[in-house]
Amino acid sequence: MTLPLPKGARLPDRAVWMNGELVRGHAAAISVWDRGARAGGALFETLRCYGGVPLAWDAHLERLVLSAAELGFPVPPAPARLREAVAQVLEAERLADAVVRITVTRGIPGGRPVRTGAWVEAESVPGRLWAGTRRLAQGGAGGTAILSHTPFSPGWLGRHKTTSRLAWELAREEARAAGADEALLVTPGREVLEGAASNVFVVRPDGLVVTPPLEADVLPGVTRARVLRLCRSLGLEAREDRIGLETLRLADEVFLTNSVQEVLPLSHVAGRPVPAREAGLRLLGAYRAEVAAG
Repeated sequence: MTLPLPKGARLPDRAVWMNGELVRGHAAAISVWDRGARAGGALFETLRCYGGVPLAWDAHLERLVLSAAELGFPVPPAPARLREAVAQVLEAERLADAVVRITVTRGIPGGRPVRTGAWVEAESVPGRLWAGTRRLAQGGAGGTAILSHTPFSPGWLGRHKTTSRLAWELAREEARAAGADEALLVTPGREVLEGAASNVFVVRPDGLVVTPPLEADVLPGVTRARVLRLCRSLGLEAREDRIGLETLRLADEVFLTNSVQEVLPLSHVAGRPVPAREAGLRLLGAYRAEVAAG
């Protein structure tokens, strides 16, 4: 039975690949017995396609497969099958530049073998860009971020991109309510970890580029790793280190990274103007040059 939608609500009319088939609307549904729906037992990857080609495909799928193994998921669909699913969805939606999300669930228990549920969806890039990303593209100052009011302790699951993301989503709601692009997550010990949907970097007054270490249970972002590599190629000294609130307050630059926004220099953090954005812009330029070079 299909449940009626709330008044005024509309399902997106987008093609979704689900367990081997392209479906739309009400057909894009999973069972309430699937552990992804029932208990948040799912993993996902969000990535950008440029000219129909997923960027950093191997790195995203490696993270997905490693998380699935560490968390005891059933074996997910093969990367080649998921790559073909991405191609099918892009063709169905007539998209070349797109944001793609791949989701793999723990499936319905009881069968032998238990199989994951899986779906792939895509949407156009403009609707997923933050206001600060759009401002930067138009020559503006860049993004803005607040500090989440809720002390954040991700624990070891923070290293995995699971769909059990209520704490992160509530922080995103804080940012939206404040008219900001992002909310930075701060531990009870007053250390900055990451954004609700991004990794965070600061440039200290001595020029050192710093991002929180993976040992702090931040997400090992694919774009984060690329930016650390680009820092070395540009001659920017960079390392993983703890970022206290005082370090954030004194930073010459603050920028965020994720696969959709790429590299976003911030103009304001918690209402305070950020003095500079030179390193962030250099890294954004180098990032896009790599994308263009294929």
